[in-house]
Amino acid sequence: MMPRSQEASPEQRIASAVLDLLRSRGPKAVTIEAVATRTGMARTTIYRRYRDRDEMLTAAMAPITQPTPPGPDVPTTQVLRWVIEQSLSSIKDGIGFGGMAALVTEDEPWFTELMRSLLVQHRNTLAHVLHQHITDGQIRGDLDVETFLDCIVGAYFTERARSGEVESDWIERVICTLLPAFAPPQTLRT
Repeated sequence: MMPRSQEASPEQRIASAVLDLLRSRGPKAVTIEAVATRTGMARTTIYRRYRDRDEMLTAAMAPITQPTPPGPDVPTTQVLRWVIEQSLSSIKDGIGFGGMAALVTEDEPWFTELMRSLLVQHRNTLAHVLHQHITDGQIRGDLDVETFLDCIVGAYFTERARSGEVESDWIERVICTLLPAFAPPQTLRT
């Protein structure tokens, strides 16, 4: 048994259940009732914390929207790795493929609006870090940040769609593929 100080808080248990449901079954599965069943909590316990499922989803996704940026002196390759890992995290640890499918099909307008706003926050953080490193000369000045971020998420989504899984070396392959578009030419010379 886990000591009391290490037990997950009710909010953490709710967030975990919300994200599990979202990733595995999509937004329609995320209801107060389903979360109560999955956590073993009473619905009233959940309602005391969250007014509705929008609030519950927002709280569950909030930590993903503000990743801790790398330091200013981190090598270019590590900045690229961080951007890839954070992009991957927004799907793997956040919205999941169930949520991505719902977002792309726009089947649930309330969900699409909510998730886009949260993903825009996440993406703005990544873009801000990239722009800082562009200004510092660590990243190519001609990098199209928006398209670059799309390439990362698109590569992840496509590998999963194509093969049913994402290989363990995916991050390394993406780094090797995107580094020439990311790093200033002088840093690529050996």
